[in-house]
Amino acid sequence: MRNKIAFLFLFLCSFTYAQELLPFVENFTKSNYNGDNQVWSVTQGNDNAFYFANNHYLLRFNGVRWEKYSLPNKTIIRSVFSDGDKIYSGSYNEFGYWKRTNGILQYTSLSKNKNYFTGSSINEEIWKIFKHDDKIYFQSFNELYVLENNKIRKIRIPFQISYCFLVENKIYAASVKDGVFLFENNDFKKIEKWNLLEDNIIHAIDKAYGKMFFFTQKNGIYIEENNTLKPWSHPLNDLLKKEIIITAKAISDDRLVIGTAFQGVYVIDLNNNSYNNICRKNALKNNSILSIGLDKENDLWLGLDNGISHIEINSPYKIFSDNTGILGSVYTLAPLDNGLLLGSNHGVFKYQNKTLTLLTNSQGQVWDILKVGDKYLIGHNDGTYVYENDVLKKANEVSGGWKFLKSNFHDNFFLANYSGIVIFEKPTDLHTYKYFSNLTKPIKSIVQNKPNELWAVDNYRSLYRILFDDDFVVKKIENITQKNKILNDYGVKMVNFNSEVLFYINSRWYEYNAISDKLELNAYFNKSFTNISELIPIDNENFIILKDKSLYVINRVNNKFVWRLIPEKYYEGKIINQDTKVFKVNGQYLLNLDDGFFAFKLQKEKPKPNSKSVKLEAFVDGVFIEKAATISYNKSISLDVISEYYGYNKQELFYSLDDRKQHIPMKDSNILLSNLSSGSHELIVFYNDGEKYFQLAVFNFEVERPWYISFWMILIYVSIIVGAFYLYYKWNKIRYIEKLKLKEEELKHQKEILHLEMEAQNKLKLQEYEKHILEVQIQAKASEVAGKSLSIAKQSEMIESIQRALESESDISNLKSSIKKSIKINAINKNEWESFEKNLMQSNEEFVQRLSKKYPVLTSKDIKLCIYLKMNLSSKEIAPLMNISFRGVELHRYRLRKKLGLTSDDSLSKFMINT
Repeated sequence: MRNKIAFLFLFLCSFTYAQELLPFVENFTKSNYNGDNQVWSVTQGNDNAFYFANNHYLLRFNGVRWEKYSLPNKTIIRSVFSDGDKIYSGSYNEFGYWKRTNGILQYTSLSKNKNYFTGSSINEEIWKIFKHDDKIYFQSFNELYVLENNKIRKIRIPFQISYCFLVENKIYAASVKDGVFLFENNDFKKIEKWNLLEDNIIHAIDKAYGKMFFFTQKNGIYIEENNTLKPWSHPLNDLLKKEIIITAKAISDDRLVIGTAFQGVYVIDLNNNSYNNICRKNALKNNSILSIGLDKENDLWLGLDNGISHIEINSPYKIFSDNTGILGSVYTLAPLDNGLLLGSNHGVFKYQNKTLTLLTNSQGQVWDILKVGDKYLIGHNDGTYVYENDVLKKANEVSGGWKFLKSNFHDNFFLANYSGIVIFEKPTDLHTYKYFSNLTKPIKSIVQNKPNELWAVDNYRSLYRILFDDDFVVKKIENITQKNKILNDYGVKMVNFNSEVLFYINSRWYEYNAISDKLELNAYFNKSFTNISELIPIDNENFIILKDKSLYVINRVNNKFVWRLIPEKYYEGKIINQDTKVFKVNGQYLLNLDDGFFAFKLQKEKPKPNSKSVKLEAFVDGVFIEKAATISYNKSISLDVISEYYGYNKQELFYSLDDRKQHIPMKDSNILLSNLSSGSHELIVFYNDGEKYFQLAVFNFEVERPWYISFWMILIYVSIIVGAFYLYYKWNKIRYIEKLKLKEEELKHQKEILHLEMEAQNKLKLQEYEKHILEVQIQAKASEVAGKSLSIAKQSEMIESIQRALESESDISNLKSSIKKSIKINAINKNEWESFEKNLMQSNEEFVQRLSKKYPVLTSKDIKLCIYLKMNLSSKEIAPLMNISFRGVELHRYRLRKKLGLTSDDSLSKFMINT
């Protein structure tokens, strides 16, 4: 409803405007090449790059990168011409040539300091440069400067000219007033049979279709036919008189290109006198054409009053584009006699004789058009329409007809629409119809490959299989995705390819197995066509794939699929997702777009590139680098992949970096490599013939190590590490020496302390030893004293007893008896003596143990002698204690000395004391 209101005022009546199916046009503006406005001259060099005379600049474009240069004297460049590796240019009082060295054009002047521009030639500008008989001609309006064998001679033209023209190896000079002259043998000869051209400014002379064409500035075109010069009888000629011809060229024997001041360029086919006008209304950015150039594909390069345009007039791709916005997005189309019927979101349009007309009362969304005989069935947002005999009528109220389907098994039509599926049993009567029962969902697409079976896809999700009888009575409706437990069944797509229905569900291809009554994966398609957006059949051997916003034409060759990319530049940003369709009309294919349609042919093959047709140029920070160069670390390298072609014949290329198995498609002709690791790298450019990859060019380069691991930095690191180790060594050595000193001091102190401790211990031990010796001596002395005390006591008692006997006894016998008795009584008894010996042993127990352990051969009697000797008793003193004679003691001492291994010089007493 809103659409109808919006267009109500605009389309109260049929709206008609001119529109054409045009070749692709690529425009370049000052924002692209960063130069001046006017482009006076165009030429293509042997390096395949294009050169433009752009006022103060010479522009170079290799299909990827723009370069800009200016003359040393900063004058305006009016002409350029390529010959060999030189690009000649002409300017004000200046001409010379440019040569490219290390990626930069260097200029050499041929006129500097030559006095060519003096006297009457003081203000000459070189407007044209051409080559004839190995001579280079620099032409101003009054002079010719001829370069031959590195020498230049000046030829004065006796009249003012517009330009010189080289036709069939002859030089023609077109004067401003006096007609056309032939330049031969350094002489200008007027061609009298062309007197009709007098007082005309001629901007081009060329030959095509066996005729000479003369393009005048304001009086149109003249042709020479049967040696007679006359105005061209083409209807376009009167129009050209008003539009001012600036330049023209025969680009082949049957095609002319005419550049005008006010209405762009005309491309004329002399076979049928048809033409295309390419101008600002439909493609160009500027209507004033100053110069025309051709490339190797014979496509046009136009120098404009403001900008540059490249027109692919020989490409099989043509574009119908509505720049006004009236047409809207095209959803469907069908062939008319000498034209098309277009259905868009704005209504139904008729395109005939380069004119687009909106059909009355057709405003609104149009989904599908089906041609049946002379009728056109139209699925419209407001109902079903019929277009017949230039009349559009509403046939019924079935709204939202997404897709018409002509049954191959019955004489009827199906229509998928907002409310389900409608059956028209009588194609001639669209007023009579019926819906499939039990299916009231919006159905967007339907396919039939069996007589009583229909496949349908919901606008949102699910795939349905509909079975019906010959009277179109529904027998069964199955939700196939639900039945096969496919949960993600949004946006199901189906295609009828080669009499087989295939279903694309959740990025996988399925086919229906009627025997198992299940969906099964189709290995053939899943191997080749995953992660796509659309698959659009063309015929049994070809279809189109939409993948990653790019279109591919797929050809089946020997049971293999060959992919051919349709360059994105032809349809960029204009694809209607989910509603892209392909229509075959008059031998070519049309694909609907947002603001028109795209036409192409399948049969034209591109030339296969070779290693000479592709060049690689590399730049780092805008500076040209050679192969095998070394670039700094963390620098990006930009590689231009330069092809000899700029249009349709330019192959889609791929590249790999350090990995020949990886082939990355190039969206444009520039490869930017960044974050490169240090070391060697190899970039290889390939092209694909649809099956295999072929190597075209290789570029090797080296990336330096990062500054922090460069040779000098590594040297610094090594120096720092060595220095650090040295300092660490020195520091450790100092610490070690200090530690040694501390250790020595510590050891010294420890020794002193140990010495003191040892001295103290020795003193203590000595004291203990001396104490022990004293104790032993005391014990010995005590024993000795005890023994002597006992002996003295007994002796005293015995004396007293004898004294008492002497005093009391007078009888000698009794006296003797008493004395003997006293002696016997006072003698030490055995028990007392044993007690004495026991005490003696106990008091010398340690001495006895040491002696017994050291000398186990000693007897108890020897031990006793040793004790007495330790007590430092003499032999006389020992004799009574051992109850032996003095001599017996001496003999015993001798035997003891032998047992102890002592010599006669060794003192027994000292030995015993020290033991």
